[in-house]
Amino acid sequence: MKWLNYHHLIYFKEIATTGSISKASEKLLIGQPALSAQLKQLEDELQIELFERKNRKLVLTDAGKVVLKYADEISRLGQELLTVVEEKSYTAKTTLRLGALDSVPKQIVWEIAQRAKSFGECFVSIIEGSQEELTNQLLQREIDCFISNFTADFSRDKNMTSRSFVKAPVSIYGSKEYSQCKKNFPKSLAGQPIILPTHHSKLRHDLDDYFDSKKIKVSCELETQDTALMKIFATQGAGLAALPDIAASSLVGEKKLFKIGTLPNISEEYWVISSKRTIDNPIATNLLNSI
Repeated sequence: MKWLNYHHLIYFKEIATTGSISKASEKLLIGQPALSAQLKQLEDELQIELFERKNRKLVLTDAGKVVLKYADEISRLGQELLTVVEEKSYTAKTTLRLGALDSVPKQIVWEIAQRAKSFGECFVSIIEGSQEELTNQLLQREIDCFISNFTADFSRDKNMTSRSFVKAPVSIYGSKEYSQCKKNFPKSLAGQPIILPTHHSKLRHDLDDYFDSKKIKVSCELETQDTALMKIFATQGAGLAALPDIAASSLVGEKKLFKIGTLPNISEEYWVISSKRTIDNPIATNLLNSI
């Protein structure tokens, strides 16, 4: 049976992070010749080259990128082990690193987090970003899964999966001063200031097609992909907002927003996106299987 030296992985991880044996040497307080020898031993054990030199800098090979993913996970588990033993908490919490687009209503993020917690004691770390940013983090194993109103870009990785979590009806909402727009809806929207999602979203295209088909000319006062911002502007009377019902429900209950009317056959679908992992996160696996 072959054995891996834990220290070799720590040294390799630091070299990969800094991109330099000299910088890693300073941080680890190990001489450069000794560190180079440790790296060579790891490459010999694995029988692969982990780095190639480009412009006087060490750059990970494809094999090195794979090894780094394992090294990161092993390092995290090692730190978790030390914490568990030190605190004598032998039922350590699993960490779920959950990504979410800004456009995803916070209510949906909360529901996903609560569902994850129902599968066992866990610590949920929520990271927000764009679809591109979160996809990159997912493929780099920096997050376990993320919530989006787009399906996965399967061309990036054939191991990615998208699971539909909810399809929410979309309605027009406004502050009390727009209540008169309920009469003769949706024609009453003509000429009214409206807050819309940005053009890169499917919902925006669906809304534009709907207004065109009904020959309704609205006045777009603001566009944003962040539903939280849409709600803030709408409650302040800046205009009507096209929002998924699930995103507006709490403000309707507080009488800060009023439903003007529901748009037929228009909905916003939300997905939980993941990618096959070499080391499973049990909370993430149970969460995905429940959807």
